[in-house]
Amino acid sequence: MTGLHLAAALNDAGWHPAAWRDPGARPDALFTAAYWTGLAAEAERGLLDLLTVEDSLGLQSAVPGVPDDRTDQVRGRLDAVLIAALLAPGTSRIGLVPTTDTTHTEPFHVSIGIASLDHASRGRGGWRPQVAGAGLTDAPHFGRRVFPEAGPGWFATPEGELLALGLLAEAAEFVEIVRRLWDSWEDDAEIRDTATGRFLDRAKVHYIDFDGDHLSVRGPSITPRPPQGQPLVTALAHGPGPYEFAARAADVVYVTPHSRADAEAAVAQVREAERDAARTGEPLRIFADLVVFLDETPGAAASRKARLDDLDGAPLASDARIFTGTPGDLADVLLDLREAGLDGFRLRPGVLPADLAGITRGLVPILQGRGAFRTAYEAATLRGHLGLPRPAGRYSVPTGRRP
Repeated sequence: MTGLHLAAALNDAGWHPAAWRDPGARPDALFTAAYWTGLAAEAERGLLDLLTVEDSLGLQSAVPGVPDDRTDQVRGRLDAVLIAALLAPGTSRIGLVPTTDTTHTEPFHVSIGIASLDHASRGRGGWRPQVAGAGLTDAPHFGRRVFPEAGPGWFATPEGELLALGLLAEAAEFVEIVRRLWDSWEDDAEIRDTATGRFLDRAKVHYIDFDGDHLSVRGPSITPRPPQGQPLVTALAHGPGPYEFAARAADVVYVTPHSRADAEAAVAQVREAERDAARTGEPLRIFADLVVFLDETPGAAASRKARLDDLDGAPLASDARIFTGTPGDLADVLLDLREAGLDGFRLRPGVLPADLAGITRGLVPILQGRGAFRTAYEAATLRGHLGLPRPAGRYSVPTGRRP
């Protein structure tokens, strides 16, 4: 298997707030099936490992932690899990990884949604759990919890840091419940024996009986064990607390280095978090996130981004490094960063579909020409793309030992 892995992060019209005003954008199609299926087809055309779909439970905001009244940026979006399910029958190899909130939703519902996605895609389902963070103001949409007002900078206060750690601890329980629910059906629980009339072996469907500090769920799932056993769990992380969450809960972690030195530091911290968490089995696959604007003509991508900055009234700000340049320039950057110990990259197109095509039709052939990226899919499942084995179910009873 070729070492470098690539993912695309799909978000509205792109990761620039003014992307929808770019001449190449398709704002009229944002809420249509054709828009998303077209993006997925393009990503699969480029042989990418996976695509992620952003989600939220409140309107997007330009101000972290609080809603805004802007009407000159995209507001509103489709449900990420449903988009991924929509993309499943129209694709055949690329992994489909929707984001869901772990603060306002229920693990049971998320577990059956991602399991169903894995069934519908025949083993290409994944999941990116996300704590509410800036979405604390979405709590009134559900009416079950009350949070303090969390404006810009609030999470850096002692009260904010304490709440963030609590949300991460809750998220870790959330993921553990989802994983146990995925295992609650043994792989051969379905008999489907028409002669005897037995569809299900009830002895192979298990209660999980999870009772944690934040959540309690009895189970079992209503959905049979997913084709991958455990669909891929991914997490975006920016520091020690999130790194520890990823080390305990995820298969892939997305980090946001702004230089090779940053990347080396992030990799070291992730590996330290794995040791602290006494992680066993496969090490975390580490991807670096970059926002990308690509053009074959030198300087054109930077000019395009500058025009969008002017339209938005401010330079683009991001947690991730912002790259403008040619696909060849980006290939140089990625191959240099990879030396820090990264397994791959999750690229955030500044404008869709233009910068996604810059990845698939510009960057990918260059990486292939340098022997750094696959020329054909070598596996049929998302775990297979990343060289991860299919885990055994934790409740399975070895043959001959069942009472």
